[in-house]
Amino acid sequence: MHGYQRLILVLCTAAVVTLQAAGEYSGGRALEWTPRAVALGPRPPGSPAIAKLQAIILAELKAQGWQVSEDAFTAQTPAGPKNMRNLIATLKGKSGKMVVFSGHYDTKAMPGFLGANDAGSSTGFLLEMARVLPQLPRKDDVALVFFDGEEAFGDWSDVNGIYGSRHLAQTWSKNGTLRRIKALFNVDMIGDRDLVVLEETNSSASLRLLVRAVATDLGVAKHFPASGGAIEDDHMPFVRMGVPAMDLIDFDYGPGNRWWHTSQDTMDKLSARSFQIVGDVLVEVFRRLQQ
Repeated sequence: MHGYQRLILVLCTAAVVTLQAAGEYSGGRALEWTPRAVALGPRPPGSPAIAKLQAIILAELKAQGWQVSEDAFTAQTPAGPKNMRNLIATLKGKSGKMVVFSGHYDTKAMPGFLGANDAGSSTGFLLEMARVLPQLPRKDDVALVFFDGEEAFGDWSDVNGIYGSRHLAQTWSKNGTLRRIKALFNVDMIGDRDLVVLEETNSSASLRLLVRAVATDLGVAKHFPASGGAIEDDHMPFVRMGVPAMDLIDFDYGPGNRWWHTSQDTMDKLSARSFQIVGDVLVEVFRRLQQ
């Protein structure tokens, strides 16, 4: 190889590295995180398995340069008191406003339930966002929130479920953080290889329009149809307090949703492409919110 050829190769390689460093989301990397969570087994609040996952998440967030804090509390549940921990990572901006990306990392308390999609996918998705977001220009603060206690103990009710998000919304309301939030995007069950992110009608209309516009511009609008319904998820405590918030969830998991909350929620049902689609959309949404 001649000298000038070597120089061109070096320059091209550097260009690729620069593009990757500019904040490109990797669905493959997100998918690689997910089996690390699943391998720990069932991860209900207060379990030894979720404690191990907490350590993994915190170590990765710190390694990526985030300021990390914990919102620990004891929830009163139908199964008795449960110790729970929301994990919060922040990067500072200059505007005084904040953009939040969230999802839950606990699994439903069911024997043998591994929760690859629910909530392995949101865990893996946010850990890849932890790598990407520090590389993007920002004027706003940005936060990643890993919610504990999203799942109900037994049947869902107004007081049984979304424990972590209810607690954090109250905490942030009291300390003034809530009024600084420009937008909150919650992800749940987004690893499904047959990705259809429904139109969650409780979500902020302006954010729904923004996400759909970005999906159209990126050529993935078919995965974000303008149809769906109302879903109770971790965005709702924030919606009820007037925060612009949106839930991105594929709530049609398997034929007739029959893989949801069953032993069939396993890694073979997930696709790196689905992570990539949602990641590309939300990274571009973040870029536009910073303009």
